[in-house]
Parts: sequence; C-alpha cells; structure tokens
Amino acid sequence: MATLHLLSHSPFSDDRLVSCLRLLSVDDALLLCGDAVYALQNGTAQCQALELMPDSIALFALAEDVAARGLGAPPARLQQVDYEGFVALCCRFERTNSWL
Repeated sequence: MATLHLLSHSPFSDDRLVSCLRLLSVDDALLLCGDAVYALQNGTAQCQALELMPDSIALFALAEDVAARGLGAPPARLQQVDYEGFVALCCRFERTNSWL
C-alpha cells in the first residue's frame, strides 16, 4: 500500500528525516514542507540522502516553502508542488503519514 510521507520539521533539529528514509517503501513518496525543505540544501548529508533514495520513491516539496527559505537549485529529482498539488498528492496515495 503506497504511502505519502509528510515532513515539516527541520532535518537539523531531530532524526525524523533519517527515521522516515529508513521506512520508505518502493512506491511511497516523500513531501517536504515547512522547515523540512532545508534538507534540500546542496552539500548537506540530508540532501545527499534524498538524492540516494531509489528512483521509485518520488520526492516532492511545497514550492512556497522552498521559495520562502531562499534555497538554491534543488536536486533534479525533486518535483515542486503548490497547495493544490499537495491536496492532489494526499488524494493520490492510499495512506498519508505525517511525521509530527
């Protein structure tokens, strides 16, 4: 059963991103929003971990949060979505898991 995993906390403040990455399954997806988009900073271990995820796991980020934090060029595999796209993703996946 495919799951959309939602992360909103900074990857530099706790281990939620690491825990999430360990639990992702083949057809799952990861959506970064809020301070979680800091994981997209080039040259960080967190960004490298995202780039090393299997290709079958989709990586999304809320475009507004990426822009608000002034992040540079995101990884090529990243798909940025707006709020409408966020809702569409939640409807597309069978389950949604928010890493509170």
